[in-house]
Amino acid sequence: MRIGVLGTGNMADALATHWARAGHDVAIGGRDVTKAERLAARIGDGAQPAGLDAAAEFGEVVLAALPFGAGAEVVRELRAALDGKALIDCANPVGPGFRLLTPDGSSAAEQLAAAAPGAQVVKAFNLCHEDVWRMAPPVFDGRRLAVPVCGDDEAALAQVRTLVRDAGCRPVAGGGLDRAGLLEATAALFIGLWVGEGADVQAIAPPLAYAAGPGPQESGRSVVGSST
Repeated sequence: MRIGVLGTGNMADALATHWARAGHDVAIGGRDVTKAERLAARIGDGAQPAGLDAAAEFGEVVLAALPFGAGAEVVRELRAALDGKALIDCANPVGPGFRLLTPDGSSAAEQLAAAAPGAQVVKAFNLCHEDVWRMAPPVFDGRRLAVPVCGDDEAALAQVRTLVRDAGCRPVAGGGLDRAGLLEATAALFIGLWVGEGADVQAIAPPLAYAAGPGPQESGRSVVGSST
């Protein structure tokens, strides 16, 4: 698969490294071509530097590894090159006080979709720090990291699920792009708990078997004769 990466920061580095090692053709695009050259050299495995426009043209799939606030502007400039392509958004619109910066329930992913209407935007890779994505692979307590993926186009979702697996993770269906805001809100909550409170976020959710409540044996109650 040909992957164009928009950006030369930590997320671009972490994810593109996995994909280049998995055998994909990767082009690192940046406004500063020198930074793109340095990152491509560090990634190795055939990664090549490019300008933003060239990276967008190159990729069958394009990763927008851009800060919130800059993403929509860059994508709008490149909308013609992104037409018909899967565009991965990994941004978190989180500001001071761990609050969302997006207005009225909109999402950063939907802003990219509005900036490039012909692109198939997929929200993924936004719930973890870049150092987690650098792990090869991200495995915790014997379980591969699960990555929720939100989008509306099945072909684009299939491509992104492949890239999730190539990063050593397990894709999880997160619904349509209208649910991307929930992923971004989850990131804001988790970052606030991790950073602000030092809380163990993994301890919030019960095991899957208990997601709908404990069964009769676990609850210590019998359903026989129950009025509920």
